Amino acid sequence: MSRPSIADLTIGQSVAQRTITVGRADLVRYAGASKDFNPIHWNDRFAREVGLPGVIAHGMFTMGQAVNVVSDWAGDPGAILEYGVRFTRPVPVPDPGHATVEVDAVLAAVDTEAGTARVDLTVAVDGARVLGKAQVLVALG
Repeated sequence: MSRPSIADLTIGQSVAQRTITVGRADLVRYAGASKDFNPIHWNDRFAREVGLPGVIAHGMFTMGQAVNVVSDWAGDPGAILEYGVRFTRPVPVPDPGHATVEVDAVLAAVDTEAGTARVDLTVAVDGARVLGKAQVLVALG
């Protein structure tokens, strides 16, 4: 995919959308890669004992999946200059089944001189935002 041209962008336009499914196997793979073996990510009993609805996805897993939408749109993961979020809600992952995470990337600002764009993400499960103030600065120049 080629990098978008700043000249073709309009503030407020949705530049990318994606539905991401998260299953327990995804959590196992992420735990192995990240070395985050906290039982809230694999043990329902433990997760409930600490006040969660059950097993939840790793916050950094959710964050990473969401930004992939922007790096794919930008055509290069190296185009991501800055990325920040606030974790607002957990992502419960049922067994059996999966969680469905909806991501919408909207162009919020463009700096033609710097060759950058800020993309704001709406990341939600069942209509409730799970990441707040999710903003990505992308190099497009």
